[in-house]
Amino acid sequence: MYSNINKDITPKWFVALVILLAIWNLLGIGAFVMQVSMTPDKIASLPISEQALYQNIPSWANLAFACAVIGGTLGCILLALKRAISIPILAISLFGVLTQMSHSLFMTNAYEVYGPGGMVMPTLILLVAIFLLYLSLKAKQKKWIK
Repeated sequence: MYSNINKDITPKWFVALVILLAIWNLLGIGAFVMQVSMTPDKIASLPISEQALYQNIPSWANLAFACAVIGGTLGCILLALKRAISIPILAISLFGVLTQMSHSLFMTNAYEVYGPGGMVMPTLILLVAIFLLYLSLKAKQKKWIK
């Protein structure tokens, strides 16, 4: 008689997708490092309209950015390892995204500087963060993660 106790019911696409999304978040970490390491000379080389955006980023917005991308990366790694602890970490990541985007979109003139095209990436980032949390919750519900 065969036992289903050790049978992996996780779909084959799950880990591949999560690894792809981990790479997405690693790119986010790269963007974070580039943002927080901008020197005054580098900021001065930007167009005038963009300089104020980078000079006036509050530390809480940078912290939210860090939570978003580090949490997203760690959450993806934990999802790939099929660990349910990924759920609260991805929730923190989503909160970081929402906080950072709130600053960028509502407390600065980023929309005026970048125009409607500047909304594409923030929208995509938000959708990916929401999807990751949704995926982790579904994976827990379907017992793909423990």
